[in-house]
Amino acid sequence: MDRALAEAMLAAHLGFILWVIFGSLVTRARPRLAALHVASVVYGVVAELGPWPCPLTIAENFFEARVGIAPYQGPFLLHYLDLLVYPNVSAKLLTVVGVSVCAANLLIYAGRLRRWRKKEKDRTRSLGVHSQWPG
Repeated sequence: MDRALAEAMLAAHLGFILWVIFGSLVTRARPRLAALHVASVVYGVVAELGPWPCPLTIAENFFEARVGIAPYQGPFLLHYLDLLVYPNVSAKLLTVVGVSVCAANLLIYAGRLRRWRKKEKDRTRSLGVHSQWPG
């Protein structure tokens, strides 16, 4: 059971990372989902830059330790990328890349918001409605 929970935590961790990276691709015209994604991206930045461990890493290490697997130290991405893809990738480089991906997602949302505001402004002008907002 603990092994299954450890694997579930690994899958949840990977799923969350993929959501943070690619979530903006599936949130167009879905404002609630977009709000959830923005919150996830902000959490991703905080988790990368902050000194505390991710709760998913803690849970994963807990269940792995219960089945006799030595828990890894450090961030999830650094651990698995070092093992699978990029041996000896520095934690600093990984942090810079992670924060850059999050910043790119936030820029996508800023562009969407700008376009939406312009469209709303044009729509209200065409209807002859004047904004009630003093700004």
